[in-house]
Amino acid sequence: MINNKPVVAFVCVHNSCRSQIAEALGKHLASDVLYSCSAGTETKPQINQDAVRLVEEMYPISMKNQYSKLIENIPTPDIVITMGCNVKCPVLPCKHREDWGLMTLLAKAMMNFINVIKTIENKILDLSHRIK
Repeated sequence: MINNKPVVAFVCVHNSCRSQIAEALGKHLASDVLYSCSAGTETKPQINQDAVRLVEEMYPISMKNQYSKLIENIPTPDIVITMGCNVKCPVLPCKHREDWGLMTLLAKAMMNFINVIKTIENKILDLSHRIK
């Protein structure tokens, strides 16, 4: 818990796209009830620039200062949300765990990005309502 809010860790392998989107939207949509962060088992030198651009176009927020982080460099999570990487994520002690089963965004199809961003938005809103 940070500031009496559960810490939610959005975890993906590289922490460069879906988990970064979830962190940004978690901070934007649910900061009143969640402390959102993201991390990966590996890092990338830069987060996905299509994700940065689309999130900025769709919401009044910027992801330009976000960066890829390893799971050992985030606060201890109360809730772990995996993005659906189809890989074995490391065990992070937590009180609650979910896998959101989101498609990998390796293809450059913008509709895929937009659909995943909207799915993340809906899942964050649902999670924040369950926590309230």
